[in-house]
Amino acid sequence: MNLHEYQAKELLQQFGVAVPRGTKVTSQQEAVEAAKALGGPLWVVKAQVHAGGRGKAGGVKLARSLQDVEEISGRLLGSTLVTKQTGAEGVPVHALLIQDGVDITNELYLSCLVDRSKKRIVFIGSSEGGMDIEEVAAKSPEKILTIAIDPIAGIQPYQCRNLGFQMGLGKDEVNQLVKIMTGIYNTFVQKDCSLVEINPLIIADNGQMMALDAKITLDDNAMYRHKDTAELRDPTQEDEREHIAHEIGLNYVALDGNIGCMVNGAGLAMATMDVCKLHGGEPANFLDVGGGATADRVARAFKLILSSEKVKAILVNIFGGIVRCDLIAEGIIQAVKEVGLTLPVVVRLQGTNVEAGREMLAKSGMNIMTADDLTDAAKMAVAAAAK
Repeated sequence: MNLHEYQAKELLQQFGVAVPRGTKVTSQQEAVEAAKALGGPLWVVKAQVHAGGRGKAGGVKLARSLQDVEEISGRLLGSTLVTKQTGAEGVPVHALLIQDGVDITNELYLSCLVDRSKKRIVFIGSSEGGMDIEEVAAKSPEKILTIAIDPIAGIQPYQCRNLGFQMGLGKDEVNQLVKIMTGIYNTFVQKDCSLVEINPLIIADNGQMMALDAKITLDDNAMYRHKDTAELRDPTQEDEREHIAHEIGLNYVALDGNIGCMVNGAGLAMATMDVCKLHGGEPANFLDVGGGATADRVARAFKLILSSEKVKAILVNIFGGIVRCDLIAEGIIQAVKEVGLTLPVVVRLQGTNVEAGREMLAKSGMNIMTADDLTDAAKMAVAAAAK
């Protein structure tokens, strides 16, 4: 789950990370009042969207007067911001962050994430802040610095100091970096984050180090432990179908193909998509209905798949382990009837009572084709989608 910038900064502040003063607003009047409260003479008006590249897309603007604040906020609020990360459809702007203007003497990059190959939380730092880290890595890989944190000992001050000196910081700046990295690490661990990124981490003209921008991604699997942060989700920034799937307990990701896929198990879903592509097809979605593939869940899954106009055929690939194949077949038949499905459906079942399940599908009198293995099922779905 992604957080907005203002939410990320509020969270980081709780753990001692310095950020510029700022206020979240949702109207022109609130924007002007927030600017007055902050004082001048310079403010930054920042669109709050779940996408990078806001500045280049016109979503971050300097305002040198209250009139500028009013004009910029009026132009941004209610608009759709298109960045290199959003695609052509863009994302809606419903909120802004009115922030103090800060004179900057240096920009750094700092992030914290999980390196699965090392089985460690790692920090990535660079003296090249304010730029796309991918671009820095491509052009100046020697400027990308990494430290791994021992999960037992936790982050150590000497690690922060070593990183700071490698980034070319002075003694006072390094001491500030120790506090900021400790705060980021504590945020990461205590809030079950998967990413904390500060770009840029700045040094102001008064020598203070602070997070000028902040991005936090929380692990959805840990939301049951954090009811407070679960409330920070902004569904307007998510694909509508993905949000609906989240609300009903399905794992759904929209894609650009025309073969709707419904599978139980994330690994099996990935394999199903790969086999579709291997035989010339393009999946329209990733959809994992989980272990309890009941009639109700199957019906909801079909509705999600059909919400995309691109879908021309549906491939169902389910392994009946805990749930028997005949019950799954019954659920599929009920779901097809309920949603009034007219598209071709290819079903591959394996597991307990598989023969009974296939017989039920064959006798249903519906446009449901069955396959013995995944390869055959994928070929059938690709051919049906091409008609």
